[in-house]
Amino acid sequence: DAIYMGGSRFGARAYAQNAAGEEMVEAIRYAHLHGCRLYMTVNTLFKEKELDELCDYMKPYYEAGLDGVIVQDLGALQVMKRAFPVMELHASTQMTVTSVYSAKMLKEMGCCRVVPARELSLEEISRIYKETGMDIETFVHGALCYCYSGQCLMSSLIGGRSGNRGRCAQPCRLPYRVWEGDKAEGKSLNKENQKFVLSLKDLCTLDILPEILEAGVYSLKIEGRMKSPRYTAGVVRIYRKYLDMYEAYGRDGYYVDPEDKKELLDLFDRGGFTSGYYEKHNGKDMVALKEKPEFREGNQKLFDFLDANYVEKEKKEPVVGKAVFEEGKPAVLELTQGNVTVKVEGQICQSAQNQPATEEKVRKQLNKTGATSFYFEQLDIELKGNIFLPVQALNELREGFEKLTEKILAQWERKAESLVQTEQELPADVQSASKNIHSFAFLTASLEEECQLEPALSCDAVKRIYIDADGFKPDQWGKIVKQCEAKGKECFLTLPHIFRTHAMKFFSKNRKNLENAGFTGVLARALEEVSWLKEEECQLEPALSCDAVKRIYIDADGFKPDQWGKVVKQCETKGKECFLTLPHIFR
Repeated sequence: DAIYMGGSRFGARAYAQNAAGEEMVEAIRYAHLHGCRLYMTVNTLFKEKELDELCDYMKPYYEAGLDGVIVQDLGALQVMKRAFPVMELHASTQMTVTSVYSAKMLKEMGCCRVVPARELSLEEISRIYKETGMDIETFVHGALCYCYSGQCLMSSLIGGRSGNRGRCAQPCRLPYRVWEGDKAEGKSLNKENQKFVLSLKDLCTLDILPEILEAGVYSLKIEGRMKSPRYTAGVVRIYRKYLDMYEAYGRDGYYVDPEDKKELLDLFDRGGFTSGYYEKHNGKDMVALKEKPEFREGNQKLFDFLDANYVEKEKKEPVVGKAVFEEGKPAVLELTQGNVTVKVEGQICQSAQNQPATEEKVRKQLNKTGATSFYFEQLDIELKGNIFLPVQALNELREGFEKLTEKILAQWERKAESLVQTEQELPADVQSASKNIHSFAFLTASLEEECQLEPALSCDAVKRIYIDADGFKPDQWGKIVKQCEAKGKECFLTLPHIFRTHAMKFFSKNRKNLENAGFTGVLARALEEVSWLKEEECQLEPALSCDAVKRIYIDADGFKPDQWGKVVKQCETKGKECFLTLPHIFR
């Protein structure tokens, strides 16, 4: 029902043979003509100057009727929301959406669909659907990454090719040795024939498709990374079969034929399949380990079938036609496809002198629709009188197919308004700060282990210290903040890159430590954390950053007395009043 593909820029497959310019426009028109949607991947991180180029790049595709855009970068999301307000925005799996918290934020930002991280369980996916009502799209077949999408820097570090810029070199597919201890003196933990320790098997979810659908998944995504048309056709064909089976017979009548799973392996085999993370957290059986198996003898019968019926076969849409020919009147052809009807008139029908036109000859000529995207599902022909119809006159009626094409496509086409500039007027204090950045620039230190604290504290040049929430014990946080303050340094708590159930439980358990430590602020590394902090009422930083808030009340019990003066100054800096809230009971 829908296709996703990249254009010449800003897509996660920078080295693929992507469609450019008019090719992409034609792809959009082709998809729409055949009743499909086309979603464009604009799912890399952007550089500032690229955001200024984004609107001009997207304008022709928007006007051609592009159905939606899959986005990773929040800046790109904002630009397209303003410039192209009626186009669907989908949150890419590159955004690493791992819970309802970030999904809610993205919905507020204008996204109507979210592609959550592939590591989520059915339970987590179901919660996102139930609490946001958004369209949920998940991967059901194809390649799996070892790391959370959007979080992997391995390709960048090893080869300078960033996965977040669409240039992943897939180093996780290479063979590695796993060593315990020093390489010179330690020992290898993996066998000679088990070196592919980061290469996951391909995903296959036929067996659990009913569970996925019942969890609220609206769209099933097949990963076709650099695959052939034959692979695409074969995989989609099988998943369409089982979607239709489930819809017709429900869970009780659902059964997966082993031969269909074998066909999927014949199309691509990385050492077997895995059902991924839907029902389990992780496991050794998800990893390919061994080198990709030799291709046993190829299934040529399957390949020939797919080539003949999908790859090489021209796709045509059914139309209902009605042709009327009457002496002395123009020939008329009416064409209907779905809810679209067009009518064309041809030459005036002449009287036949000796061989009048027959329905058989007229039908044979009109049925020659090879140069069009249509075929006659039904064609009614009326001949009134002895009609002479030259072949050219019948051929001219095919103009109706061109008009039908344009009328069908016109349903999607739209005109972009004058494009909104990406730059927004910044508040005066921000403009001033950006112009004089060197006047307040300072060094910060990000610490992951306790042994790093003392060197950072003793360095006068370091003005701010970030301590990792996982590397420093919660009952130490308050003490470390005081040590930082004693040295005239700010202290921030660094939250995890991935924020899922176990992280929520950890911070809920240590909420008092977080609230009472007196951190200058927190460093959020996932969208989930921003929403979670607000919802869990770790309130000061979100309240300070909200322009709409003009007065802040701080609870006398929730904020330490030695913090009060500091909090007042923070409020004044943001132009907000600060009140102290006294207890309900005063004894």
